[in-house]
Parts: sequence; C-alpha cells; structure tokens
Amino acid sequence: MAKVLIHRASAQWPPIDKIIRKAAKLTLSARKKAKKCEVSILLTDDSQMQQLNRHYRQQDKATNVLSFALQEGETDGAKQNKRLLGDIVLAYQTVAREAEQRPLPFAHHSAHLVVHGLLHLLGYDHERSAAEAERQEKKEIAILAQLGLANPYALPDVS
Repeated sequence: MAKVLIHRASAQWPPIDKIIRKAAKLTLSARKKAKKCEVSILLTDDSQMQQLNRHYRQQDKATNVLSFALQEGETDGAKQNKRLLGDIVLAYQTVAREAEQRPLPFAHHSAHLVVHGLLHLLGYDHERSAAEAERQEKKEIAILAQLGLANPYALPDVS
C-alpha cells in the first residue's frame, strides 16, 4: 500500500490530513507499481512556496502546488518501481484564496491540488499539449468523483 507522509511547515493549515491522504492514495491506487510508493506532502505558506518556485522554476511568486520527482529528469518514478516517488508542496494562502474565489471548500481544493501534483509525479503533464491537459483533467475528475467531490473544472473561474 502507498505511504503518504504529511509535513506541516505552517501552522495555518487546518486538520485536513485525512482527505488529502485519501486523495493521494486513490491517485496511486490506479497504478499497480505506484501502490508501493511513498510520497511526501509539505503544507507550507506562500513565502516558502515563493522561494521554492523562484529557485526551481525561476518564477518569483507563490503558486498553489509544486511537485518534485525524487530523481531529476524522471517523469514517472512509479513506472520505474521507485519506492520514493517525490514531494508535493501546497501553499496555504494561495490555496485558501483560490478556494474562496471559486467558491469551493478549502479541503476539497486542497485534495484536488494533491491529486494534480501527484499526477505530475506519475508522468502526467498538462503543459505538454492540449491533449495531455485533457487526459490529466479527466483523470483528476475521475479521482475526485471517487472521493465524492465535484468536478472543479465545471465551476466558474472567477480569478
């Protein structure tokens, strides 16, 4: 069974560990080899996220989620049967602001971002092409439905 480690670098995060752990495990359960993987989720704030985004992506701003594969250049650690898949980082203030703007429950939006980030670690990349974006979006919607969560792409975008 997949192992999901949750670390808190910011005390602002509410107790949503159960839903984000379940979202991660559901995402991994669809991939045979990924079931034995371990993923780490860091719940942090916009300040730390901005530092990470600036350092790793040369974008000097906070973002909602970042994914870091264990081995650089590896797009699918699970496919290669790596035990340690990688890290997902969520930024509290950005996630809270987006959830409020949609409107969407904070825990639901956080779960969606965990699914989104984890799919990146499994080799999905919506930035490659429109077809890949559609493939990833469909996968996210299906996983969120298993959690009983609404399709976040069907909500109006007010940002």
